[in-house]
Amino acid sequence: MRKKIVAGNWKMNLDYTSGMTLFSEVLNMVNDEVHGNQEVIVCPPFLYIHSLVQLGKNSTRIGIGAQNCHQAESGAYTGEIAANMLKSIGATAVILGHSERRQYFGETNQTLAPKVDAALKAGLRPIFCIGETLEQREQNIHFDLIKAQLTEGIFHLTAADFSKAIIAYEPVWAIGTGVTATSGQAQEVHAFIRKEIAAKYGTETAENTTILYGGSCTPKNAPELFAQADIDGGLIGGASLKSRDFTDIIKAFNS
Repeated sequence: MRKKIVAGNWKMNLDYTSGMTLFSEVLNMVNDEVHGNQEVIVCPPFLYIHSLVQLGKNSTRIGIGAQNCHQAESGAYTGEIAANMLKSIGATAVILGHSERRQYFGETNQTLAPKVDAALKAGLRPIFCIGETLEQREQNIHFDLIKAQLTEGIFHLTAADFSKAIIAYEPVWAIGTGVTATSGQAQEVHAFIRKEIAAKYGTETAENTTILYGGSCTPKNAPELFAQADIDGGLIGGASLKSRDFTDIIKAFNS
């Protein structure tokens, strides 16, 4: 049975005090209100990872992840963070290939593949992001694009290594655009992703792979999204900055 996961991506938000307060609220709410077996991962800015790990060290429900890492173990890469550094301070996962990283920092499938390798070597679970823009969807090339993102970015892994990864589908066209993806549209792409995984690694691996939805998930639409056969949780942006909203999304599995 594949894991149900809700991951919160804080992006470049919150000062230190606000971050500690938010995480404390989430810890308490999850402990008091969430009774299923869903897993929670919070991905703050690099600066806060160690403190959040310490704050949540007695929680078995919430892990801490990072929003990016460098592909090298060490070296003259000013301003970068290595996967083994993240692991050494208690991080358990790392988001790779987020649409904003691809758009603003020029990340490609070819540059992401070694980052995936570095994360796995360090003992971190990659949350590997894929997805299409509105223009690509309107051109009806989104399935080809997603297949290429998988093939070039993560399908080089062995089945054993791939089984440690989490896939996140981001319909870039439905994030902050005013256009909303329906649960049916999301499910269609998730089913396609699982089919591609099955073709590469076999049905068992595909059925055990957690695929998250990363397109403007809210407490209102989460129950319908999470009820879809191939949607196993969410990669949550804005709503993860509000403890009540984030907790309600986590609880959506119980709806």
